[in-house]
Amino acid sequence: MKHVLVTGGAGYIGSHACKALRAAGYVPVTFDNLETGWRDAVKFGPFVQGDLLDRAALDAAFARYNPVAVMHFAALSQVGESMQDPGRYWRNNVLGSLTLVEAAVAAGCLDFVFSSTCATYGDQDNVVLDEDSAQHPINAYGASKRAIEDILRDFEAAHGLRHVIFRYFNVAGADPDGEVGEFHQPETHLVPLMLDAIAGKRDALTVYGTDYDTPDGTCIRDYVHVCDLVDAHVLGLNWLENGKGSRVFNLGTGSGFSVREVIDHSRAVTNRAVPYVDGERRPGDCTKLVSGSTRAETELGWTPTRSTLETMITDAWRWHQTGHYDT
Repeated sequence: MKHVLVTGGAGYIGSHACKALRAAGYVPVTFDNLETGWRDAVKFGPFVQGDLLDRAALDAAFARYNPVAVMHFAALSQVGESMQDPGRYWRNNVLGSLTLVEAAVAAGCLDFVFSSTCATYGDQDNVVLDEDSAQHPINAYGASKRAIEDILRDFEAAHGLRHVIFRYFNVAGADPDGEVGEFHQPETHLVPLMLDAIAGKRDALTVYGTDYDTPDGTCIRDYVHVCDLVDAHVLGLNWLENGKGSRVFNLGTGSGFSVREVIDHSRAVTNRAVPYVDGERRPGDCTKLVSGSTRAETELGWTPTRSTLETMITDAWRWHQTGHYDT
């Protein structure tokens, strides 16, 4: 069977990708330092505990498993933290990715699927964001991801590294089977924070910013179910295996929802009140990020089937009640 090296495979999206890869007939090899991931999330293939800055550990993993491709999720991803400590993001995300790319090329593993972000586009209000939109990140997280995209292009020109780059929007939901789900410490994502408040695990959800230029004053985001997202990554891997060229794809539904709308949907799904308080804006947050692209649908054949707010919140609520790795 074909092995795929999955960096960050013990994390939220990476663990779901490992399950999708196994279902597609691959052996996912998780490479993770467990700084933000969970050992209990590694359920679908071998585990290598290592850091992306450790070239020797990467070389050993490539030599042992001889993967046909890399699926690269490992990254620090908190926008606020990236504004306060940009050096940590440039060191971990960019230098770590550079070390990984160099190790992959040295091992002859030239198919590379990269988890990028819509944060590379920055704050472009009233602009339809597609893959050709200008990239003007406004925080170190988005800037580090854009830099990694540039690294991939340079290594393609020099070494033939074929890549698929996915710039995706807000990810939510959980595995409907309950095997893996979303759990961060500290938690920073809207849906799990909201569900914590509903369940009484925190006093209240803080709504960061109520004076944005949106209908209700709160930020608008495009939400995509994690299972739909990782399905696209498997399609991206197939794209490369079929000899198609390097490509960038946005992953979003094209529908945006404000924070207050997400709160309203959560109240309806859980039939519980959502305790929340209004707070100040966070540095680096954009007003509106919504995908305007259909490239993934038309070229990859990607059809998101679970990316409604109701389904994402329902799956996340089920996981939230039963599946945390710390219990």
